[in-house]
Parts: sequence; C-alpha cells; structure tokens
Amino acid sequence: MTTQTTTHVAARSRAHGPTAALWHAVEVHRIVADLDGACELTVCGALARVTTEQDWPLTGTDVCPACTAQAR
Repeated sequence: MTTQTTTHVAARSRAHGPTAALWHAVEVHRIVADLDGACELTVCGALARVTTEQDWPLTGTDVCPACTAQAR
C-alpha cells in the first residue's frame, strides 16, 4: 500500500499592470527536490514560479488570500 502525502510550497506570481506580485501556494504530490523552479498551477488557479527557498504558509500583505484560505 502506498501513502500519498500532500505538501504545499510557495510560488511567486508576476505583477500584472496595477496588480502586485503575490505569494501563492502550490499543492505538490511529488518530492519537493524534483521541483525545478518552473511555473506551476497554484491552489487558487493562477500560474506562479515555484521556489523552494520559502516555506508555506507565508505571512504578510503580499500573500494570496484565496491560497491562504484553501491551503489550510
């Protein structure tokens, strides 16, 4: 029997016009070491570049509220 664990990692979106770049959560079903910094689909549905240098959950004003609510 295999056990599947879900991990959330942080990802940074790009700023679009007047919208600031935000930190998002990405749900990962593979080893975090396999992430290569490419864009991934976030919990809220945006595309953002994954970083393993930041731990999720993040705090601050530049964190996506939808990701924060869904990635609990």
